[in-house]
Amino acid sequence: MIRNLCTVAFALAFVGCAATPNDPDPFESVNRRIYWFNEALDKTVVEPAARGYRFVLPSFVRTGVSNFFSNLGDVRVSLNNALQGKTEDALSDFSRVVINSTIGILGLLDVASEAGIEKHQEDFGQTLGWWGFGPGAFVMLPFFGPSTVRDTLGWGVDIASDPVTYVDPTRSRNQLSGTRLINRRSELLDASRILDQAALDEYLFVRDAYLQRRRSLIYDGAPPESDINDVLKDDTQKPDPQRKSEKPELKKR
Repeated sequence: MIRNLCTVAFALAFVGCAATPNDPDPFESVNRRIYWFNEALDKTVVEPAARGYRFVLPSFVRTGVSNFFSNLGDVRVSLNNALQGKTEDALSDFSRVVINSTIGILGLLDVASEAGIEKHQEDFGQTLGWWGFGPGAFVMLPFFGPSTVRDTLGWGVDIASDPVTYVDPTRSRNQLSGTRLINRRSELLDASRILDQAALDEYLFVRDAYLQRRRSLIYDGAPPESDINDVLKDDTQKPDPQRKSEKPELKKR
């Protein structure tokens, strides 16, 4: 499955050139079909499993599971902060992993946050954006949801930097991946209800929210001021030089 998805990702790198500044979603008709397929799968399989998971396990157990997987994720975060030249943040993330993996009992307890060590959110798609790579076309991936050409390519690197990828035997790796999925879905049960109530067009709501969130993450929460059209067109304008971490001058595409 992973090999097939990586092949799709590289294929998307070529078809992504179909996207134009005025059309971030040239595959909208196909994306919409995939979106509703994902929604049907979620409603019939994933969401019921997440509700059962929440019903059976007490909150402190679910919190421990979330902390465990969050600690594993900090490995990827530290790597990507280093690749972006944010040395201080990378060291902070690495210290989180060390502290939570030891004092925090393999990450079940988030001791680092209690100690005031900030948690960051970084992945390789953000790293590509940091170095000036445009998002390309918006794509809705089967099973995995919203993405862009850039983020889909970055996803392959994120898999390689995920400690769960190297768990052996395969059965244990699949069990960890499944638990992480269900646990994460259980955390989003309330958010899904808000989406059902608030969005007139769910697909557009999800697409625009995803693109804006990714733009915000690339700029560490301080993107250049722009209107919604600019947000959807491009996310690689030059950053504010007053930011804590100076972003290098971006390549022109």
